[in-house]
Amino acid sequence: MTKESKIKSLWQYLRSPSKAALWFILAIGFAGGIIFWGGFNTALEVTNTEEFCIGCHEMEANVYEEYKETIHYSNRSGVRATCPDCHVPKKWTHKIVRKIAASKEVWGKLTGLINTREKFVDHRLSMAKREWQRMKDNDSLECRNCHNFEYMDFSEQGNRSVKMHSSALASGEKTCIDCHKGIAHQLPDMKDVENW
Repeated sequence: MTKESKIKSLWQYLRSPSKAALWFILAIGFAGGIIFWGGFNTALEVTNTEEFCIGCHEMEANVYEEYKETIHYSNRSGVRATCPDCHVPKKWTHKIVRKIAASKEVWGKLTGLINTREKFVDHRLSMAKREWQRMKDNDSLECRNCHNFEYMDFSEQGNRSVKMHSSALASGEKTCIDCHKGIAHQLPDMKDVENW
């Protein structure tokens, strides 16, 4: 069989009505998949903006106001960590897991669980514990996007920071959130709380 006859027989095969329909369906499916994936990723990125995070009154009036008073919002270097920098992992699989877990927060918004300052304060400890545990479980992954022991210049840190960071680095057992609770938001009422 010559090259021309192979091409001709392939063309004949592809031109049959049933095969054409199959190719059409595959092409539509491929194009639809690209459009879906693009739309999905675009929506995912829109939900990873500070504007989206503070779009809820509950966040804007509570934690966002606290955050604006911290070094993560305004500092001498001009580097700013936004809500998603600290609360959404960068790696895709971790990000998707976090987005699925965040559905509980959306449910809280829809049901009015924390729609007033009083309700927010009442639930603050449980929300903080859940976030601290999440960060402990992932070894403060979001913190490490910007802060990494390997890049720290201990000679520029205060004595206490050098001692704590050196100890944490040497032991490998502590993660950022173990010592830095309340770094970007006010701590909840911690009385009657153990081991946090």
